[in-house]
This record gives sequence, C-alpha cells and structure tokens, in this order.
Amino acid sequence: MASPWAAQAGTALRGLARRSALLRGSFPAVQLTPRRWLNLQEYQSKKLMADNGVTVQRFFVADSANDALEAAKRLKATEIVLKAQILAGGRGKGVFNSGLKGGVHLTKDPKIVGQLAEQMIGYNLATKQTPKDGVKVKKVMVAEALNISRETYFAILMDRASNGPVMVGSPQGGVDIEEVAATSPELIFKEEIDIFEGVKDNQALQMAENLGFKGPLQQQAADQIKKLYNLFLKIDATQVEVNPFGETPEGQVVCFDAKINFDDNAEFRQKEIFAMDDKSENEPMENEAAKYDLKYIGLDGNIACFVNGAGLAMATCDIISLNGGKPANFLDLGGGVQEAQVYQAFKLLTADPKIFALISVGITGITQWIYAILPCEHPAQDVQVTIRNAP
Repeated sequence: MASPWAAQAGTALRGLARRSALLRGSFPAVQLTPRRWLNLQEYQSKKLMADNGVTVQRFFVADSANDALEAAKRLKATEIVLKAQILAGGRGKGVFNSGLKGGVHLTKDPKIVGQLAEQMIGYNLATKQTPKDGVKVKKVMVAEALNISRETYFAILMDRASNGPVMVGSPQGGVDIEEVAATSPELIFKEEIDIFEGVKDNQALQMAENLGFKGPLQQQAADQIKKLYNLFLKIDATQVEVNPFGETPEGQVVCFDAKINFDDNAEFRQKEIFAMDDKSENEPMENEAAKYDLKYIGLDGNIACFVNGAGLAMATCDIISLNGGKPANFLDLGGGVQEAQVYQAFKLLTADPKIFALISVGITGITQWIYAILPCEHPAQDVQVTIRNAP
C-alpha cells in the first residue's frame, strides 16, 4: 500500500506536469542530432591540428555556393573533395532533401564544386546517424583530394586503467577500430604515456613501426605522433583519434580525418575552443538541461528516465527496450545533485509532449535514493516540497 507521502508526491508531480505544459511552446517539435559533449565540425578539428603543426590536407570552408566555387579555384588542386559539415557520421551515403545523394563528392572541375554546394548548403542531410528529416547544412569544406597509398589508425586517449594518457594504434586504418579489435586483436598496439615525460622519441618511433611506416616515413610518422600528443595536452583533450592516419604515394604522412573530444571541466581555460561549439544541431531540451548541469540526451521513445549515474541510466534504457518499451531520454543527475536540479529535471521531462510514463531509478531504490541525494527525513514528502518550492 502506498504511503500518504508517496501519494502526495504523486499529486505534486502531476501538478508539475500540468505547469510544465507551459514550457512546451518553448521546445519546437523538431528532430535534431543528440549531443553528449562538446563536438567540433571536421573543419574545426583540422584547423586545430594544422595550427599546431600536424599535417592535414589544404582546405577552405564556404557558407555559400559562390564561396565554394572560389575556394575550389584557389586550391588549384588536381582533384577536389567537397564535404558537407554536420555533426554526424555516414555523410558519404546520406541524402539531401534537395534530391542530391551523398554528402561527400570528388571532382576535378571547380564549377562542379559550386553546383554541388548549391544543392548542399541550406538543405537537410539525412544519414544513418541523424533523425529522419536530417540536419541542415550551413557550411561545406572544400579540400584538396589526396591519394592514400596506405591507411592506419592512431589515437591518444585518457585511460582509467593506467590513470593517464595512452597511445593506441593499428596498421589497419580506415575501418571501425572495434571490428579490428574483435577480429584481429594482435593488430592493436597500446603504449602508456608518462604524463611527466610525455611521448619519448623511442616510443613514437616504435609506434610508427608498429603502424607499418618504413624508412623516412617512420620518422615522419613519429614526428606527427609527438605533435598530436602536444595538441592533446594543449587543448585539454580526452581523445584525439585520427582515422585514417595515412601515407600518400608521394611519401607524405597525413592526418586525413580526426575526431577530438574535450574535457568539459577545462572550459574555463579553453574559452576559444568552447566558443566554437555549435548548439544549433542540438535538441532545444538538451540545451536547456545543460543550463542546470544535467546530462540529457533525447531519444525517440515515450518512457522518460530519471536516473543517477550514467551506467545505471544506460542500463535503464536497455531494460526498457528489452521489455518492449522505448526510452524517451537518457538523463543522469550525477553526484552532489541539488534540489533545484531535481526540480528542473522533473520539469524538463514532463514538458516533453511525447512522454507517457516516467521511471525514476536509483542504486538502492527510489526511497533510499532520494534520501541519499537530498537531505530529507521523509523522502517522498521532501520530493513534493522540492517540486513545489524550487525556483
């Protein structure tokens, strides 16, 4: 039998749901790309690398078809690659609502670049990683197309097991590294980095050798590896992944594509980088959640999740799916949550018009969990008070 406090808390939640209906007009029903952390567009990551001595293709960025045409002429390249810039993978096989197929195109004619850009910029590109309606393309990258004679994989990332950064590499690049690890684990090479000494010359050379670079290319690759590590430190990255990390027939080691993840806690000293964050591809509700330091990711279902702990939140989503339901969101309150955050989380979830039910999960059950995160003697009563009194 439900306690009186639980019943009162339920009444308070229903009241909150009615009040939060007023918020629904603030969140237009648009589908946007879910966002977890700060992500940069491809051209922004490449500029960071180029500015720090890492070898990348020559490129320009354009926000109009005419600018793309002029950029293609300025490159004076034998072949040009045109790439739509959105925060989603699968661009090459994507489809625009203009009718154009593919967000990545190769051509030798600058005029074709202008014609293609006209069908990209201002139109939505739908890929396997975007919502059904796709994401609007605002910019394109016009780059020199280079031949790749061999592709490898290289990354630097923070590793909990070694309590510091590690280098991870494989002579098999240009493919999903998880597939390589599963089918050919002997082709994955890992090297821990001493945070006080950095990447040593012998470490960089050994990794370059493991990746299959030979002769002068080995030293070239080692130099690029050291520059990537210096970049990793300078920008407070948690991961710098280059795939492919390749070589050209002309004997040049080039970082052809890169993914960079950043430590959100370093925003105070990386203001220029965080200022590049384009939130226009995020769901409005994700931007609202970020104001209160809530980790929220919108999903397609109708069962809202209110959970403390990222692992538990993911497990909750899995359990809902395994039992035939569809989670509406990932929401991690995290540790040290305050009353105002609990209130804003409930308010945010109940403002979503597609929500049919809300599941609240904690490690020791809802009563003990609420007691743990809120200084309260009667958990249900104080949840009710929190909802009523929080700003």
